[in-house]
Amino acid sequence: MEHRVATGMDNGVLRIEPRPVHPAQAAPVSACPTSGGSYRYLENTMSVKRPSKADFLIAAQNHGYDLSDSQMASFLSLADETLGSYEAVDALYAAHVAQPTPVREHSKPADAENLHGAWYVKTHIAGAPSGPLAGRTVVIKDNVSVAGVPMANGSLSLDGYVPSEDATVVKRLLAAGATVVGKSVCEDLCFSGASFTSASGAVKNPWDLTRNAGGSSSGSAVLVSLQEVDMAIGGDQGGSIRMPSAWSGIVGHKPTYSLVPYTGAFPIERTIDHVGPMANNVRDCAVMLDVIAGADGLDSRQKNPPAVSCVATLDQGVAGLKIGLLREGFAIPGMSEPQVDALVKAAVAQLESLGATVGEASVPWHHGVALDMWNVIATDGAAYQMLQGNGYGMNVDGYYDPEIMSYFGAKRREHANTLSSSVRAVALTGHYSLNNLHGAYYAKARMLVPELTRQYDEAFKDFDVLVMPTMPFVATPLTAADAPIEEYVHSALNMLANTAPFDLTGHPATSIPAGLADGLPVAMMIVAPRFQDALALRVAQAYEQVRGVFPRPPQA
Repeated sequence: MEHRVATGMDNGVLRIEPRPVHPAQAAPVSACPTSGGSYRYLENTMSVKRPSKADFLIAAQNHGYDLSDSQMASFLSLADETLGSYEAVDALYAAHVAQPTPVREHSKPADAENLHGAWYVKTHIAGAPSGPLAGRTVVIKDNVSVAGVPMANGSLSLDGYVPSEDATVVKRLLAAGATVVGKSVCEDLCFSGASFTSASGAVKNPWDLTRNAGGSSSGSAVLVSLQEVDMAIGGDQGGSIRMPSAWSGIVGHKPTYSLVPYTGAFPIERTIDHVGPMANNVRDCAVMLDVIAGADGLDSRQKNPPAVSCVATLDQGVAGLKIGLLREGFAIPGMSEPQVDALVKAAVAQLESLGATVGEASVPWHHGVALDMWNVIATDGAAYQMLQGNGYGMNVDGYYDPEIMSYFGAKRREHANTLSSSVRAVALTGHYSLNNLHGAYYAKARMLVPELTRQYDEAFKDFDVLVMPTMPFVATPLTAADAPIEEYVHSALNMLANTAPFDLTGHPATSIPAGLADGLPVAMMIVAPRFQDALALRVAQAYEQVRGVFPRPPQA
């Protein structure tokens, strides 16, 4: 019996040639022409390895099938036919979609110039000669693709991968005149709110080298705080822009969900993925957001987000605005530090002196309930999409990165025992849940999100913005890499109470320094209705103006 497979393209026409059934060996690496006429090398291009009987025995056991030898042979034969279509798709992708990887100079910084462990790699990619960010330097969180520059996402499971295309936010920054000067260290697969889980080592807080800088956008926050760069891109699934901004003493803004395209950033869970700006002042965050916001036609998270112009309203002040102190965001039992609450309330009092009206708001599900929902969605969702789905998963339209999926899928098994305990905790619990609880609890949590959203939206009927501490306590001591697993995981994820709920609901939230407690930064978080990012930044700008310039860290 002879089967036919795609072996290449001839003048745009797929070339089909005979191939015997069930080859025993994997195909060699092949060179594939790209639409640009150059070549790139793709593993197993044009020939997909066929499953063995042992492969299908494992698959059958997973599904609970009892197959006879003849049934097994039939299914293997059918698979062989089906995988011919995979080869056809492979040839078409190589010819029409795959991009050649550009050559961009880059280098790993020496230890002497990376004392805080915040740089992953340095580069120098000049943007357009003019634009709103002309002359400004930007560092990109290392879960975001910069073409021709190595990427690790804080993990040995991706270390060494070189993207072929810039993420949308990188393209927009360069088009606006920014200069990309490097990639910043992030936490292992971005699953930590602390800064000790990266494969490259701990990222140290510039206010106290023995303490966490916050995560997972740890390197971005530190490099901005040290003023080694003007601004940074961060990512946020549970607070990962706002938490390191808070502990490192800078401004960070989590945009409204879907306002900024996530295209080209390594996903965790599609319904909570955000990417946004980090800087030393509110105005820089606003300028950045205006540059990177808007639909790109590729990101499935986006449903025609409205246009924003944050800079245009930035200096309108707070006179006449109603500010709600969120009751459940303060005095959290066993978590909140009184001096943190006091500094945030003092910051709000300064806004009141500028003409704002201040009152108390209440969202009953904010404390406890929202975090339980986030735990289920982040655990099952990350296990299903980020791990089993190699970052992108399936079943939605839009942008995919097959090269990174293939690379990560192989490397995460090769380096499985090097993954942080926080990632492995998610992998194990999520695998159990998906296979024994059948995804039902993820579905239940997602079905509760509209009620959580409604409660915040009810509060916004009485108040223009809601305010609370970004982090209920100041930066904690760094946890040792060999700490007991329970201590390690709790230390990585014990600070999400005020930040994670807004990743579920998608409301925009700005973190801004509000003072120092025992020499460590404390931050206020300003939350606005969805797609009113400009309002959150406007309130932050008013506070920044009355507060004055925030001190620089002693390590700067």
